[in-house]
Amino acid sequence: MRQIGIIVIGTSLGGMHALSVLLGALPPDFDPPIAAVQHRYRFSNESLPAYLRTKSKLPVVDVDDKLFIRPRHVYLAPADYHLLVERGSFDLSKDPAVKYSRPSIDVLFESAADAYRAQCVGVLLTGSNDDGAQGLVRIKKQGGFVIVEDPASAEAPEMPQSGIDTAQVDRILPLERIGPYLVELWRQSRT
Repeated sequence: MRQIGIIVIGTSLGGMHALSVLLGALPPDFDPPIAAVQHRYRFSNESLPAYLRTKSKLPVVDVDDKLFIRPRHVYLAPADYHLLVERGSFDLSKDPAVKYSRPSIDVLFESAADAYRAQCVGVLLTGSNDDGAQGLVRIKKQGGFVIVEDPASAEAPEMPQSGIDTAQVDRILPLERIGPYLVELWRQSRT
């Protein structure tokens, strides 16, 4: 099994609940860093990380520009900024919205795929547009691993369905199975 360098997660409508379920299933010693984009309003910076901190056993932080990526952390794209991944650090961008969104899931996924290649795991959750689908294509092109929430379990099935229709998906799982499956992948990668 491949080593996991980073896990990137994208979600929109219904994402607070989906992220809380997924993150709540991860143990406190879960090593791979996680970077997540949740589409959110421009001035909603503190409510999402504060809520997720009550659900996660891992530290949850909004990213600052040039922040170093550390294991056992969950990093959230701040409202109104694109989150880009470099090998070992993050960049923030005020570039124009992509598919009406800033932060954009595609921007996160594509930059992480280019930085971590086969060590990148992409997870696309509930949402009501097709942001993230092209990012999943890039993750697969670079040799990474792709998981999509089963549209039947998603509050908004359009985003995961778009990912399934567009990218070569490795696993389609109901929301409740994604966190435990990531733990299985991580444990296999350590042996």
